[in-house]
Amino acid sequence: MDIAPWVWWVTIGVTVAILLFDILVIARRPHEPSMRECAVALAVYVGLAVVFGVGVAALAGGGYGTEFFAGWLTEYSLSVDNLFVFIIILANFKVPKEYQQTALMVGIVLALLMRAIFIFVGAAAINEFSWVFYIFGVFLLFTALKLAKDAGDDEEDDFEENRLVRFASKHLPVTEEWNSNKILSRENGKRVVTPMFLVILTLGTTDLLFALDSIPAIYGLTQEPYLVLTANIFALMGLRQLYFLIGGLLERLIYLSYGLAVLLAFIGVKLVLHAMHENELPFLNGGEHIEWAPDIPTWLSLVVIIGTLAVTTVLSLAVSRHRDRAEQEASTEA
Repeated sequence: MDIAPWVWWVTIGVTVAILLFDILVIARRPHEPSMRECAVALAVYVGLAVVFGVGVAALAGGGYGTEFFAGWLTEYSLSVDNLFVFIIILANFKVPKEYQQTALMVGIVLALLMRAIFIFVGAAAINEFSWVFYIFGVFLLFTALKLAKDAGDDEEDDFEENRLVRFASKHLPVTEEWNSNKILSRENGKRVVTPMFLVILTLGTTDLLFALDSIPAIYGLTQEPYLVLTANIFALMGLRQLYFLIGGLLERLIYLSYGLAVLLAFIGVKLVLHAMHENELPFLNGGEHIEWAPDIPTWLSLVVIIGTLAVTTVLSLAVSRHRDRAEQEASTEA
């Protein structure tokens, strides 16, 4: 896929413009967005992603369009799972509703920056060393196993500040007062760090870990850096609105982690098979390609992604509804 430099710059410029607009609006009027506001914005972002994917298919070919949609859906699913962690972080720091947009917006910007770095590093590594796919594949298989193992744990009870946040809390003058959405303030004539700084620091370090999972996953679906970048942009753009729109619904997606574990395991296997198909390691098959290793087509990956997400969502909502009904009946009888 040959992307002209001006297309890269236009894409980056439009993304920055949208982010700056969001940041200026939030900074000027901190508030808890209404359901209508979130629904309209989310519909616009999803619609733009669909139009973009159709445009890619029309201009570059159906194969690239399929790769974009597969990557976008995978990144979007991982982003929804990340919202669980965001909810826990904001709850533990007791972030007021009117300031949550600021924290989420900064977290999204940091996530985009980190993923952009990983995207270009990953692209450079793939171009130079085909065996990188082995590393990506094994890493995703390990991540899938860990995700499935931890899926039933109560993340809120297990939440613990990372070392960097603990160091900042201990060595920096931190105020406990939430009087603005700024990261610095003055208290008794002294410059102090606000709780917002610690929240942003926590979100930033968490985003770094999320990027380690998401970038190998999407490179298992497309090796085109432009599609990897745009899929991540569209997946993250509506994340803030999604947080407020379906915050309660997220608690009902009880099997989402299991579904994501299946997806990551599938992509991990796909990456390992792809690496075997293009093998150049001298200690495997004498450095020759392993012909029997199939290269799973992207259209099949898209089918697996959509099917897994559909089954996971329907099953989660059905079981959650049954549990709620059982709890209501039990409370009524009591």
